[in-house]
Amino acid sequence: MADNSSEIKYLTPIAVETKKKKYCRFKKSGIKYIDYKDADFLLKFINEQGRILPRRLTGTSQKFQKKVAQAVKRARHLSLLPYVADLLK
Repeated sequence: MADNSSEIKYLTPIAVETKKKKYCRFKKSGIKYIDYKDADFLLKFINEQGRILPRRLTGTSQKFQKKVAQAVKRARHLSLLPYVADLLK
């Protein structure tokens, strides 16, 4: 009787979160140049306040993260993207 009371039984199965493997979308699709004039594409790499998202969130490789950062900075300089924003997306 004591050994049966130590078992824990659930009515529904416990949801185990499986993380999707992050990948560099530039390597996967074969993109070599990131165009700073394409503001809609660069919006995927900045958050609502206008900050550049880090590699750990986007999964971008280091080589392309530097190119994304440079493209975002160039787009900001030409006023294609804002430096600071409220609810950009």
